Amino acid sequence: MSVHPVSTCTPGSVATAPLEVLGRDVRVPLVTGGEVTYAALDYAASAPALQRVWDDVAAYAPYYGSVHRGAGYLSQLSTDLFEQSRATVADFLGCREGDQVVFTRSTTDSLNLLASVLPAGTQVFVFETEHHASLLPWRDARVTYLTAPRTPEQAVASLESSLARRDPDAPALVCVTGASNVTGELWPVRELADAAHAHGARIVLDAAQLAPHHPVDIAELDVDWVAFSGHKLYAPFGSGVLAGRADWLQEAEPYLAGGGASRKVARRADGGVDVEWHTTAARHEAGSPNVIGVYSIASACRALTEAGFDSLVEREQGLVTRVRAGLAEVPQVRVLSLFGDDAPRVGVISFVVDGWNSSHFAAALSAEYGIGVRDGLFCAHPLVRTLLGSEPTEPGECGSPETEPGEKSLNAIRVSFGAGTPDEHVDRFLGAVTELVRDGAQWNYRTEDGRCVPARD
Repeated sequence: MSVHPVSTCTPGSVATAPLEVLGRDVRVPLVTGGEVTYAALDYAASAPALQRVWDDVAAYAPYYGSVHRGAGYLSQLSTDLFEQSRATVADFLGCREGDQVVFTRSTTDSLNLLASVLPAGTQVFVFETEHHASLLPWRDARVTYLTAPRTPEQAVASLESSLARRDPDAPALVCVTGASNVTGELWPVRELADAAHAHGARIVLDAAQLAPHHPVDIAELDVDWVAFSGHKLYAPFGSGVLAGRADWLQEAEPYLAGGGASRKVARRADGGVDVEWHTTAARHEAGSPNVIGVYSIASACRALTEAGFDSLVEREQGLVTRVRAGLAEVPQVRVLSLFGDDAPRVGVISFVVDGWNSSHFAAALSAEYGIGVRDGLFCAHPLVRTLLGSEPTEPGECGSPETEPGEKSLNAIRVSFGAGTPDEHVDRFLGAVTELVRDGAQWNYRTEDGRCVPARD
């Protein structure tokens, strides 16, 4: 079974230099004294903005104007830029004729938008392995949660089995990630799409972790919708995309009611109001849009395309191989995986360290080495608990406090990287892991407001 095409290269074989990102020269203090250049290895949460994106936004900023309803030059220029950005994103995603690109605030917002337009009685099928953004929005639908599969083939078989038992007269939607935000593993998106369509269901792809690391082509993957966030695609916070089929979007009430979504509003003789809503993407973009955020997404799409996605993928796969090989040399480290060591994956790796609470380990990486990673359950609680072997009913939340000696930690450590990651950051991380496991932390730490932090006294 083909999961998704992934280029590979051997450790140390780097196809291209890292892209320039903001913050690449920022220096941070160490509790042990001195400063060091910050190693941002938390791309899965938010990737640093590309310098190219920031420069594009800065060049546009003096021409900032409200879109769609202004007669002035700056408003017209901003309107053109806004709609050109929509076309750029459509090209980046390989949208089909008739697909719509709706701008939102984030992946979470995009999937909640889609949930709001589902026809009455829709059945939703979602794996328990999803990020909460994909797991939780379907509150008004009949939801079937599928158990975490252990192979791509099992994922497809599980979905087919569940779809075969669904009500054939009801609409159905499958929601699946492209790349796990916990393990980085690529999912068999095309095969899942084929299974969904064979049973009369539609499918939405959560591409929050896939789009920054891999080309995403709606037509090639044959998915009905794609959702992703700008802040994971090397753009600033506050913008996202839902792209795909227009029919459910056009037939539903607007996600938000207000200016921009309405084409015509008139008072009735009885004192009420009649509204004619837009049938374009504007139907779900009420209010003044985040023009700078939209433009920054389009800029990031252009930058990744022009840099050559194949080269970026090749370089990242070299870093993935290097990190996994380095962690494998530390016997106390256990890397978390659903599909096994040979599964293709992007630059997202989660692990636990024997004898360490994960929050403590992550705090030491930050305070003593200037390395930013993430610890917790990564807003994918069911998946992380499954991978850690804990009971689904056990309490826990992102950044769980340290446990008492001998108790099982309910969280993990995640290191993630991408197109802007220098080799030195990966090498420093691997060296730090080895030193911490071998020598222990140099500083004392305590739990404060649910976080493990250096003790200052």
